[in-house]
Amino acid sequence: MTACYRDDVPRVAVIGAGISGLTCARKLTDHGVAVTVFEKSRGVGGRMATRRTADGLTFDHGAQYFTVSDERFRHYVDSWYNSGLVDNWKGAIRVLREGRVTPCENGLTRFVGTPGMTSVCKHLAGEVNVHLQCEITSLMSAGKSWRLIDATGRTLDTFDVIIVSAPSPQSATLLGPVSELGKLAEQVGMQPCWAVMAVFDLPLPTAFDGAFVYDSALSWVARNSSKPARSHDHECWVLHGSASWSQEHLEETAEEVGTGLIQEFFRVVGLPSVSPKSVVAHRWRYAMPLAPLKDRCLFDPASGLGACGDWCFGPRVEGAFLSGNALASRVLREFRLVS
Repeated sequence: MTACYRDDVPRVAVIGAGISGLTCARKLTDHGVAVTVFEKSRGVGGRMATRRTADGLTFDHGAQYFTVSDERFRHYVDSWYNSGLVDNWKGAIRVLREGRVTPCENGLTRFVGTPGMTSVCKHLAGEVNVHLQCEITSLMSAGKSWRLIDATGRTLDTFDVIIVSAPSPQSATLLGPVSELGKLAEQVGMQPCWAVMAVFDLPLPTAFDGAFVYDSALSWVARNSSKPARSHDHECWVLHGSASWSQEHLEETAEEVGTGLIQEFFRVVGLPSVSPKSVVAHRWRYAMPLAPLKDRCLFDPASGLGACGDWCFGPRVEGAFLSGNALASRVLREFRLVS
């Protein structure tokens, strides 16, 4: 679908191309609003990004899967499923605690993007004007509008509405100097997570494809190659450090983190240590909100500033999606673009 923009609607900038920002941007775009998304990274997705390593393999190094409990989200997921953008991950999920392996009996259907978690975000970005590798560092008032300043000091275009869809500390930094919304964002702390991506020459003889880990430096391990539409020619694993361990080792090198968590991985799964073919570590400085706000999103109609993300009301992929969707609805109602 090609968007047809109207002259009597606001110009909107969305800062951040994760699931919340892109959901907001896509909904506004579909209603004829001119939206520009600014993303500091090389690709869209945020914590739903898919990492491609030097040897051409891909890893879901952030969000591992998502579940559905809200009917509004289910409507979209059903559409993505029917379009082949997502599929069910039927891998065996277990709990590892103190050397014991027990079933994870929660009955959840786990969805993953295909061929990577980022597929959903790429789909949402398909009809949206996205500027990659463009970091916005400050907002400047321009009468009833706003100008964006990037990391090089350039003044970018003028917008009527600014949506910040970054993690809460980064949202607080952008909004704090110009809006009381910054104080609300500042209330929500976020925990870090080190993610390790490891490739092995041979399959590891585990009785599971993913596991929640307790009493360990690890919080989660997953056989990435067990997910649908992934390459099965290599044994690929993703290891997530626990929040406390990641915080304690936050400033260590990727090499140190990779070595430490690989050792811990073999200890908790009870297998003889095997040297991986390759190891890459990625630091998510802001991975999980500690205590999300009670509001689905933040929006100040008087200033035209808003914020969304998984730190508003509910974490994880579903929470981020619903936050972006809610903020788009607020903007559309404010400008009377929907009844």
